[in-house]
Amino acid sequence: MQIEYIGAVGIILGVLARFWPVWLALAVVLGTSFTYKKKLGLYGQLFDSGVGIAGVIICLFWLFTAIFASHVAPFDPLGQLPVMKDALPGAVEPASKGVYLFGGDKLARDIFSRMVFGSQIVLIIAPAATGFALMVGITLGLPAGYYGGKIDTVLSFLANLVLAFPVILLFYLLVTPGIMDTPIPYAMAGLFFLFPIIFFCVLFWTRYKKRPDRLYVLMGLTLLIGGWVYLGLVFDADPLKIVHIDPNQLNIFVAVVFASSPGVFRIVRGLTMDIKTRDYVAAAQTRGETPWYIMLWEILPNARGPLIVDACLRIGYTTILLGTLGYFGLGLAPESPDWGTAIKDASRLLRSFIHPALPPTIALMSFVLGLNLLADALREQSMKD
Repeated sequence: MQIEYIGAVGIILGVLARFWPVWLALAVVLGTSFTYKKKLGLYGQLFDSGVGIAGVIICLFWLFTAIFASHVAPFDPLGQLPVMKDALPGAVEPASKGVYLFGGDKLARDIFSRMVFGSQIVLIIAPAATGFALMVGITLGLPAGYYGGKIDTVLSFLANLVLAFPVILLFYLLVTPGIMDTPIPYAMAGLFFLFPIIFFCVLFWTRYKKRPDRLYVLMGLTLLIGGWVYLGLVFDADPLKIVHIDPNQLNIFVAVVFASSPGVFRIVRGLTMDIKTRDYVAAAQTRGETPWYIMLWEILPNARGPLIVDACLRIGYTTILLGTLGYFGLGLAPESPDWGTAIKDASRLLRSFIHPALPPTIALMSFVLGLNLLADALREQSMKD
């Protein structure tokens, strides 16, 4: 069966047209952000520099791509049309007249659709895992830096023990398929996913313990929402069937949290040791504030700049790491549309067809670039503050 092709101009216009929900969302968000940037705090300050604007645009582009993936992608990312095997960019599918804008891969799947749906996997795992790693690192790093002594010695030893282990080998051990047959990933998930609940409970208790009307509401919401998410993530027992994570994604999630938490711990510990010597901390101690109040409401807000920058960079590192794991065929299912797996599948046929490797590679590179630009802009703003 003869396959028709559209030209380069048609491909470009087709890609731009498929992203129409993303362009619309970007226009609304950026227009609102520019209008009210003076009222948006640190986020609004990002629009004072070209680097910050570029970082925001790139990150928002992939965020909205992940959100509107089902509207942007013209085909099922796992769907196979045999006639489109190794089709070149711009190939027109004979039956539906749909266009494989970036061509087809060796299994006759639409490369453009797989790239679009691959953004969902990256933008779910990388930021969420980084957020949990921040919760673990902050919850342990604050008391280690503030109290010092034996608490600092024990926690620092454990952190250094994990950091001393080669990262790639650590991930290889934690994401091999056989480990899902053991209770190790679920036990680690059960431990790590407790930290956000503990963090917010202590946060609200130290702040509102003398205002029970507000305390009970916030504590109740924390336990309710936290318990709901906890049941869904750890036990896959969400009664509403909303919170769910596949076993292959769970072990990657846990591995990222386990490997990233010691780095966050060391940053928080160092910042705490520095900030606790400041005059406003001494003033809080003189007022009789409890240590946890001082850590959470005096020290942590003043450490937010470096932590936000580190979070952006860490999401980028995690994205690269997910791509590396996918390239080696670890963690996610072989048919997964994540960018690392797509690059691995395409790399085997580079001498014959180069077009399947370019879209996921450029997508991965651009998203990490956006995060690095965002981190640079945030670093500049934190230095001004």
